[in-house]
Amino acid sequence: MEIRKTRPEELEEVMEIYAHARRFMAEHGNPNQWKNTNPPVERVKQDIAEGKSHVCVADNEILGVFYFAVEDDPTYVKIYGGAWKNSGRYGVVHRIASAGKAKGVGSFCMKWAFEQFPNIKIDTHRDNTVMQKMLKKNGFSYCGIIHLENGEERMAFQKCEKGENWREK
Repeated sequence: MEIRKTRPEELEEVMEIYAHARRFMAEHGNPNQWKNTNPPVERVKQDIAEGKSHVCVADNEILGVFYFAVEDDPTYVKIYGGAWKNSGRYGVVHRIASAGKAKGVGSFCMKWAFEQFPNIKIDTHRDNTVMQKMLKKNGFSYCGIIHLENGEERMAFQKCEKGENWREK
Protein backbone atom coordinates (compact mmCIF):
# COMPACT_ATOMS: atom_id res chain seq x y z
CA MET A 1 0.00 0.00 0.00
CA GLU A 2 1.04 3.57 -0.58
CA ILE A 3 -0.37 7.01 0.19
CA ARG A 4 -0.63 9.81 -2.34
CA LYS A 5 -2.67 12.96 -2.88
CA THR A 6 -6.15 12.45 -4.31
CA ARG A 7 -6.54 13.45 -7.96
CA PRO A 8 -9.55 15.52 -9.08
CA GLU A 9 -10.66 12.80 -11.51
CA GLU A 10 -10.97 10.38 -8.56
CA LEU A 11 -13.77 12.38 -6.91
CA GLU A 12 -16.56 9.99 -7.89
CA GLU A 13 -14.66 6.95 -6.61
CA VAL A 14 -13.80 8.76 -3.38
CA MET A 15 -17.46 9.67 -2.85
CA GLU A 16 -18.36 5.99 -3.35
CA ILE A 17 -15.87 5.10 -0.59
CA TYR A 18 -17.50 7.63 1.72
CA ALA A 19 -20.93 6.13 0.89
CA HIS A 20 -19.56 2.69 1.75
CA ALA A 21 -18.18 4.06 5.03
CA ARG A 22 -21.58 5.54 5.96
CA ARG A 23 -23.23 2.16 5.40
CA PHE A 24 -20.49 0.40 7.38
CA MET A 25 -20.85 2.81 10.31
CA ALA A 26 -24.64 2.41 10.34
CA GLU A 27 -24.30 -1.39 10.33
CA HIS A 28 -21.84 -1.19 13.25
CA GLY A 29 -23.89 0.94 15.64
CA ASN A 30 -22.87 4.40 14.39
CA PRO A 31 -25.68 5.68 12.12
CA ASN A 32 -25.45 9.34 13.17
CA GLN A 33 -21.83 10.42 12.67
CA TRP A 34 -22.02 11.09 8.93
CA LYS A 35 -25.71 10.44 8.31
CA ASN A 36 -26.52 10.42 4.58
CA THR A 37 -24.62 13.41 3.23
CA ASN A 38 -21.34 13.73 5.07
CA PRO A 39 -18.82 14.58 3.90
CA PRO A 40 -20.46 16.83 1.32
CA VAL A 41 -19.04 16.64 -2.20
CA GLU A 42 -18.08 20.33 -2.13
CA ARG A 43 -15.97 19.75 1.01
CA VAL A 44 -14.18 16.82 -0.64
CA LYS A 45 -13.58 18.86 -3.81
CA GLN A 46 -12.04 21.58 -1.65
CA ASP A 47 -9.87 19.04 0.20
CA ILE A 48 -8.59 17.75 -3.15
CA ALA A 49 -7.98 21.24 -4.55
CA GLU A 50 -6.00 22.21 -1.43
CA GLY A 51 -3.91 19.04 -1.61
CA LYS A 52 -5.18 17.80 1.76
CA SER A 53 -7.12 14.77 0.55
CA HIS A 54 -5.06 11.59 0.36
CA VAL A 55 -5.78 8.09 -0.89
CA CYS A 56 -4.39 4.75 0.13
CA VAL A 57 -3.65 2.75 -3.01
CA ALA A 58 -2.56 -0.80 -3.78
CA ASP A 59 -2.27 -2.29 -7.27
CA ASN A 60 -3.77 0.91 -8.75
CA GLU A 61 -6.92 0.49 -6.65
CA ILE A 62 -8.04 3.07 -4.09
CA LEU A 63 -8.56 1.31 -0.77
CA GLY A 64 -9.15 4.33 1.46
CA VAL A 65 -9.30 8.10 1.67
CA PHE A 66 -8.56 10.68 4.35
CA TYR A 67 -7.80 14.33 5.04
CA PHE A 68 -4.38 15.20 6.42
CA ALA A 69 -2.78 18.58 7.10
CA VAL A 70 -0.47 20.16 9.62
CA GLU A 71 -2.72 22.96 10.78
CA ASP A 72 -4.68 24.26 13.72
CA ASP A 73 -8.22 22.96 13.93
CA PRO A 74 -10.47 25.60 15.54
CA THR A 75 -12.67 22.92 17.09
CA TYR A 76 -9.64 21.63 19.01
CA VAL A 77 -9.01 24.89 20.90
CA LYS A 78 -11.30 23.92 23.79
CA ILE A 79 -11.30 20.39 25.17
CA TYR A 80 -13.54 19.23 27.98
CA GLY A 81 -13.13 16.46 30.52
CA GLY A 82 -9.43 16.10 29.81
CA ALA A 83 -6.51 17.77 28.07
CA TRP A 84 -4.35 17.46 25.00
CA LYS A 85 -0.99 15.78 25.57
CA ASN A 86 0.84 18.95 24.50
CA SER A 87 0.26 22.35 22.98
CA GLY A 88 2.72 22.06 20.10
CA ARG A 89 1.93 22.15 16.38
CA TYR A 90 0.07 19.11 15.19
CA GLY A 91 -1.24 17.29 12.17
CA VAL A 92 -4.92 16.50 11.86
CA VAL A 93 -6.64 13.56 10.26
CA HIS A 94 -10.30 13.91 9.28
CA ARG A 95 -12.76 12.10 7.05
CA ILE A 96 -10.89 8.79 7.05
CA ALA A 97 -12.74 5.99 5.28
CA SER A 98 -12.00 2.55 3.90
CA ALA A 99 -13.44 1.02 0.76
CA GLY A 100 -13.78 -2.25 2.68
CA LYS A 101 -11.59 -4.13 0.21
CA ALA A 102 -8.57 -4.76 2.45
CA LYS A 103 -7.79 -5.06 6.14
CA GLY A 104 -5.57 -2.58 7.93
CA VAL A 105 -6.21 0.42 5.66
CA GLY A 106 -7.07 2.76 8.55
CA SER A 107 -3.98 1.74 10.50
CA PHE A 108 -1.78 2.18 7.42
CA CYS A 109 -3.16 5.70 6.88
CA MET A 110 -2.68 6.68 10.53
CA LYS A 111 0.89 5.36 10.56
CA TRP A 112 1.64 7.33 7.40
CA ALA A 113 0.22 10.53 8.92
CA PHE A 114 2.36 10.05 12.03
CA GLU A 115 5.45 9.59 9.86
CA GLN A 116 4.68 12.94 8.20
CA PHE A 117 4.35 14.78 11.50
CA PRO A 118 4.90 13.10 14.90
CA ASN A 119 2.07 14.89 16.72
CA ILE A 120 -1.39 13.92 15.44
CA LYS A 121 -4.89 14.81 16.65
CA ILE A 122 -8.12 13.21 15.50
CA ASP A 123 -11.69 13.01 16.72
CA THR A 124 -14.56 10.59 16.30
CA HIS A 125 -18.16 10.04 17.30
CA ARG A 126 -18.88 8.33 20.62
CA ASP A 127 -20.68 5.53 18.74
CA ASN A 128 -17.75 4.88 16.38
CA THR A 129 -16.25 2.07 18.42
CA VAL A 130 -14.50 0.62 15.37
CA MET A 131 -12.50 3.84 14.94
CA GLN A 132 -11.81 4.12 18.67
CA LYS A 133 -10.35 0.59 18.74
CA MET A 134 -8.20 1.30 15.68
CA LEU A 135 -6.86 4.51 17.23
CA LYS A 136 -6.00 2.84 20.52
CA LYS A 137 -4.35 -0.06 18.68
CA ASN A 138 -2.16 2.51 16.90
CA GLY A 139 -0.99 4.27 20.07
CA PHE A 140 -3.51 7.11 20.26
CA SER A 141 -4.72 8.23 23.68
CA TYR A 142 -8.16 9.53 24.53
CA CYS A 143 -7.80 13.17 25.60
CA GLY A 144 -11.36 14.47 26.17
CA ILE A 145 -14.36 15.91 24.34
CA ILE A 146 -14.34 18.60 21.66
CA HIS A 147 -17.31 20.26 19.99
CA LEU A 148 -17.70 20.66 16.25
CA GLU A 149 -18.78 23.97 14.74
CA ASN A 150 -22.39 22.74 14.77
CA GLY A 151 -22.14 21.94 18.50
CA GLU A 152 -21.97 18.15 18.20
CA GLU A 153 -19.52 16.50 20.55
CA ARG A 154 -16.68 14.23 19.50
CA MET A 155 -14.16 12.14 21.38
CA ALA A 156 -10.67 13.56 20.85
CA PHE A 157 -7.51 11.46 20.55
CA GLN A 158 -3.83 12.31 20.18
CA LYS A 159 -0.57 10.56 19.52
CA CYS A 160 2.75 12.33 19.90
CA GLU A 161 6.27 11.07 19.59
CA LYS A 162 7.90 12.84 22.48
CA GLY A 163 5.24 13.08 25.15
CA GLU A 164 3.61 15.96 26.93
CA ASN A 165 6.41 18.49 26.66
CA TRP A 166 7.15 17.98 22.97
CA ARG A 167 7.51 21.14 20.89
CA GLU A 168 8.48 21.40 17.26
CA LYS A 169 11.86 23.10 16.84
